[in-house]
Amino acid sequence: MEETKVKDSTNDIANSATEPGSVLYGVEDVPSPPLCFLFGLQQAIMCIGGTLSIPFILSGLICVGDNNDVKSTLLSITMFMCGIATILQTIFGIRLGIIQGGSHAFVAPIVAMMAVDRWRCPGDSATSNGTDSDEIWKSRMREIQGNLVIASITQLVLGCTGMIGILLQFIGPLTIAPTISLIGLSLTSVVIDFNKIHWGVAFFAMCLTLLFTLYLGKLKLPLPAWSAKRHFHIAGYPIFQLFPVILSICVSWLFCLVLTVTDVFPNNSTELSYMARTDARIDVLERAPWFYWPYPLQFGTPTVSAAGYVAFLAATISSIIESIGDYYAAARISGAPPPPPHAINRGIAMEGLSSIVSGLVGAGHGTTSYSGNIGAIGITKVASRAVFLTAGVILLVCGVIGKFGAVLTLIPDPIIGGTLTVLFGMVSAVGISTLKFIDLDSTRNLTILGVSLILGLMVPQYINSPANADIINTGNEELNQVIKVLLGTAMFVGGFVGCLLDNTVPGTDEERGILSWRKNLLIRSDGIDPNQSIEMYEYPYVTKCFRRVKCCSYIPVSPAFNKEITANCSCCCSNKNQKSLMKTGYDNQAATEDIEIEVTYNKEEAKL
Repeated sequence: MEETKVKDSTNDIANSATEPGSVLYGVEDVPSPPLCFLFGLQQAIMCIGGTLSIPFILSGLICVGDNNDVKSTLLSITMFMCGIATILQTIFGIRLGIIQGGSHAFVAPIVAMMAVDRWRCPGDSATSNGTDSDEIWKSRMREIQGNLVIASITQLVLGCTGMIGILLQFIGPLTIAPTISLIGLSLTSVVIDFNKIHWGVAFFAMCLTLLFTLYLGKLKLPLPAWSAKRHFHIAGYPIFQLFPVILSICVSWLFCLVLTVTDVFPNNSTELSYMARTDARIDVLERAPWFYWPYPLQFGTPTVSAAGYVAFLAATISSIIESIGDYYAAARISGAPPPPPHAINRGIAMEGLSSIVSGLVGAGHGTTSYSGNIGAIGITKVASRAVFLTAGVILLVCGVIGKFGAVLTLIPDPIIGGTLTVLFGMVSAVGISTLKFIDLDSTRNLTILGVSLILGLMVPQYINSPANADIINTGNEELNQVIKVLLGTAMFVGGFVGCLLDNTVPGTDEERGILSWRKNLLIRSDGIDPNQSIEMYEYPYVTKCFRRVKCCSYIPVSPAFNKEITANCSCCCSNKNQKSLMKTGYDNQAATEDIEIEVTYNKEEAKL
């Protein structure tokens, strides 16, 4: 049975412990309702910064044109799905404080899909408002929806069957680095489409984001606070570190408002820089309904293609790998024990289920764990499950309020482009950071990495060129599309080449970075409360019932799952000559014929 601790007040953040895993509110603690709402609102705001860019990108890819009502609808659906996914993950999934948001990994395959001749956008005259234009973007959205649902069903199966460990045996840093890095590097053309409207405004927004993130990140502003001992007082708060994207958007938006009022931006809608005006889409706010409830199949019956499914499957696998790392990071920074296999399986399964719902209602992208919100736990010292559940409810309500999505469409395009420049750069940098586990003095590793990156950039550029539209001709149109989409997706090309070479070219596990990478996943924080146990990952009240049914010990997502009788956690051990699996608890060792990984915490090696 889950034991819940209720705290009616909070202490000053400045007085909290600074070592890893030290938090003011643990995962099972429940702050007072006012504080729970404020903490949840903070996490929701942080999520919006990275999420709202996806609907803007998607609307351009599916040929929405100037139909700003559609952009408002897509924004509402995205916010709604972020709330649904967060609630499902918090209650039924990993049961840690993790925000679920739109995944940029799904943008790359959509770009490749829309580059196929069948889905290329028609002339500008066809994208004007009207019935015909609605069918133009709806047909593309239905194609995205159908393939997203099928790929997400695969993710759901991987989570429910516990096959993730087997899959990850073949994936190491040299696969992850090019896959994630190419997500950001391959989307430069998308960012240019936003920035070209007004490069000055885009550069201003980018500089503000860098200023708040890099230069003012450690600056704490004096703001009113309250605690049980000191009551109302002034405390330092790292607002620039918590909200760099939101602040840069707000300041840039205000700057554009001034330039709009003073008529610095042109009034002629035919000029390119007209879309930098803050009133360019003001009619959307007037027409938007106060309440909008997304429902399944609202754009019609989804369609499926082999090419789209394979492309989305590549993005799904990339999202799974990223999420598993986020689960361990969230546990460590929250002062919780490392999640057991059944919790990880449920987390992946819930992400798959949420992405299925996302595809059905027309969000156009899957959901994944947001690393930025996990990192914020280290600053706010709030890891309460109740806080993240509240954040999910806030996101859901924002999606239902139609006017909220309409207000977000008023953000000028170059502001979105400026922030995307930094965000996509960060995505690429996260992929590159994975290389810290490998031996960078090895010619083998450098060759694999270089070939993966150059082919990941070169092949899609060649395949997606209009001049090479007929370069793939196998005699089967469906097969042609499959090959075009796969070779046109940078993250697939780079990841496939990296995985193939890494698993076939001779090299030791130490040289490949396999040992240090898997050991990093299992590292345990010495800041964990010794009174906590993995029961926090179990369902309250019903776990005992699961344990009474013998067959439940064989179900990978069951809290009664017995990891000693399955190979579910094989991803945490060596993939060569594995002798035994990891036993109960994370203090034991995973023994193999070649190595023996000690699951202990070392501060120098475990820095996030």
